[in-house]
Amino acid sequence: MHRYLSIDIGGTNLKYGLLDRSGKLIMKNKRATPNNQVDFLGAFNQIIAQYYSQVAGIAISTPGKVDTQQGIVYFGGSLPYLDGLNFKQEIAANFGPLPVGVENDGKAGALAELWLGALQGKVNSAAIILGTGVGGGIILNNQLWSGSHFQAGELSFMVNNYQQTEYQQMVGMDVSAVAMIEEIATKLNLPDKKDGVAAFELINQGVPLAKRVFEKYCRKVAYLILNVQSVVDLTTYAIGGGISAQPILVKTINQAYDKILAELPLVKRTLTRPEIKQAKFKNEANLYGSLYSLLVQLDEEGGKH
Repeated sequence: MHRYLSIDIGGTNLKYGLLDRSGKLIMKNKRATPNNQVDFLGAFNQIIAQYYSQVAGIAISTPGKVDTQQGIVYFGGSLPYLDGLNFKQEIAANFGPLPVGVENDGKAGALAELWLGALQGKVNSAAIILGTGVGGGIILNNQLWSGSHFQAGELSFMVNNYQQTEYQQMVGMDVSAVAMIEEIATKLNLPDKKDGVAAFELINQGVPLAKRVFEKYCRKVAYLILNVQSVVDLTTYAIGGGISAQPILVKTINQAYDKILAELPLVKRTLTRPEIKQAKFKNEANLYGSLYSLLVQLDEEGGKH
């Protein structure tokens, strides 16, 4: 059996799919994410029970800090009831021995791009995932850099807005794609404050107010890239998340980055400009990335897959 079950735990949906070891997505589905741990484990185990006999391993992507060696999630991000959950033990107790990999969702997004997407062959690179907050994964020497405490790439926790207080200072709040869309919708009296499609229609039409909010947002993303670049000196950044499907996003981020360099000639001379490009994977990224994480883990353990 060379099929694997990938499960992407999101704040809204549990997405899952069967993939083969080459990364071919054979089947995908989703169900609503429950709002408490008991119901979550019930839904989670139902998904596994349906496919357990067909697969050679289970790959999980989840919000929160993830101890990939033990399979434990801490904090749980948008799903705090995941805090302390040991997925490897949970699956072993309910279904028996089977290879299980658990990866943070932002890092899974980066691994998908490294394996089969925009970061293929990019030895030192990163993915920046724009959504409610800002997720990310950093690739060094062709491997995901997890850091000393499994926390590398947690871009939401960077501080970039020193005039603000508390969480408003942080990239996760200040560079939120959801907040940018809500700001446009509120200022232009759109009926649905979370309707990204409607907001981008106005941006693409060049409506002045929408364009101003959007360009300010893209400049913040460009500053974020510059800050990361000054520390790890990468060649390529892949911009992911739902809004990355809009071509104007990466185009405007590139323009903002060049404008910042023009304003700061010393930086332009000193730091080599990286490539900023659209990520290949959108909503299915974590299904691929969590599987790649598991396959790498099996390789390191000398397992066959």
